Amino acid sequence: MTDHLPHTLRSDALDNRDRILDAARRLFAAEGLDVPMREIARRAAVGPATLYRRFPTKQALVTAVFADQLRACRDIVDEGCADPDPWRGFCQVIERICELHARDRGFTEAFMSTFPGATDVDAGREYTVRAVAGLAQRAKEAGRLRPDFVLDDLILMLMANKGIHSTSTAAQVMASRRFAGFVIQAFEACPRHAPLPPPARSASGEPGYV
Repeated sequence: MTDHLPHTLRSDALDNRDRILDAARRLFAAEGLDVPMREIARRAAVGPATLYRRFPTKQALVTAVFADQLRACRDIVDEGCADPDPWRGFCQVIERICELHARDRGFTEAFMSTFPGATDVDAGREYTVRAVAGLAQRAKEAGRLRPDFVLDDLILMLMANKGIHSTSTAAQVMASRRFAGFVIQAFEACPRHAPLPPPARSASGEPGYV
């Protein structure tokens, strides 16, 4: 009997960790990072002591929750930078980054926050900013990105994208895609006014505000 006890404890600990991450993921996505740790513990059906034993600080929990999004963000930027056409790569980064953030309100807050001490979130943000800066410079040199574009415009874009709210993730993503279309036209040196993605549907089923 005792030979199986450590394995049982490890399984229980892993189950608790998974429940905590799932609860935090859902709450952060719906309500942002201000959700109290005790509420996360309650939703995960574990005691606060169990939560803090696994994740001593909120930033440790945030880093674990958004690990997948950080990897996805890095992949998006790497693929955009690898495109031989810098403007096309830049547009793809804008479109995909907006959609990634539209799917999870908490990720935008985490990405734009500064935590005490170095975290993977901070490192991911710095990597993204450096990579996009290089891509933007190439797009400017190609004459496609307006010369007065600055990286603060990218942060402004994320802040505006975060303000998109809807009753469904699908509608929120649709609205974000249309918003990205407007942003790209605003960033282009000589806008060609390409057709925008379709508007999101309102609760009544008609195109309009979400």
